[in-house]
Amino acid sequence: MPGVEGRVVVVTGAGGGLGREYALLLASRGARVVVNDLGGARDGSGAGTSMADTVVGEIRAAGGEAVANYDSVATSDGAAKIVQTAIDHFGRVDGLVNNAGILRDRAFHKMGDDDWESVLRVHLFGGFNVTRAAWPHFREQGHGRVVMATSTSGIYGNFGQSNYGTAKAGLIGLTNTLALEGRKYNILANAVAPMAATRMTEDVAPPELLKKLDPAQIAPIVAYLLADECTDSGSVIVAGGGQVHRVQYFQSKGVTFGDVPTVDEVAARWSEITDMTGSVPGTNPVG
Repeated sequence: MPGVEGRVVVVTGAGGGLGREYALLLASRGARVVVNDLGGARDGSGAGTSMADTVVGEIRAAGGEAVANYDSVATSDGAAKIVQTAIDHFGRVDGLVNNAGILRDRAFHKMGDDDWESVLRVHLFGGFNVTRAAWPHFREQGHGRVVMATSTSGIYGNFGQSNYGTAKAGLIGLTNTLALEGRKYNILANAVAPMAATRMTEDVAPPELLKKLDPAQIAPIVAYLLADECTDSGSVIVAGGGQVHRVQYFQSKGVTFGDVPTVDEVAARWSEITDMTGSVPGTNPVG
C-alpha cells in the first residue's frame, strides 16, 4: 500500500519518546519527515538542538529523509516556521502530528496562572498554531492528514492534571471541527490518546505498568492515520500496551418535557435522563 511513501510529514516534539518513534517509523515507510523539537525539559524550560538533530541523524543513517526544526509550537510565528521548514526543504506538507507537549502537574487548588497557561499554550494552542499554518497548503492541494495527541486525562480526567486534561480535551473538540471542515478537501483529522513509557509518564504511572507500555506500539496507529488509504476522520483512538480501541460520545434516550419543567419534575425523572440503556452515538443537534 502507498501509505505515507513520498509524503511530507511534520512531527512536533519528535526529539524523544513517542515523537521519535513516530518520526522513525514514518521515515522507514518512505515519508520525508520534519523533526521538530524545542529541546527543552519536561516542564517546557530550556531549549537545545541536540534532540531533534539526533533523530534526524538516525533517520538519515537508515537511508531516510529528514530535516530538523527547533521552533516552538506555542506561538503562531514558531508554528509558521515549522511548516515553512517542510515547504523549504521538501516543497510541500502532507501530514502533521501535533505531538509536542509539556507537563506541569499540580492539584487544582495549587494551580498557578503560569502552570495553567504554559501547558495550554504548548498543547492546545500548539495544536491550533501548527495546524493553522499547514491548513492552507492542505486545502490548496486537496490532501491533508492531521493527528492530534490527546490523552485519557482529557477524556476521563486525572488528579493533578486540570491544565493538561483541559488542553487535551480541547484538542478533541478541535479535531471534531477540523474533520467537518476538512472533509470536502480530503483533509482528515483524528486524535490518538497514547499510553506509553516516556519521560512525560516516568513518574505518573507505576513502574510495572510502564514496562508494558512500549512507545513503539503507538507508532503504527499514527502512521495509518496519516496514510493515503485512511478514510476515518473525527475518531479518537486510545492505544497502549498492545491494546487499541476507539472512544466515542454516546447519548441516552433522555426525556422530553412538553412544558418548562419544575425542579421537582426534573428530580423525579433524573434516573431516566441519565439512564444509558439503549444509548446511541451522540450528534450535534444544532450542527
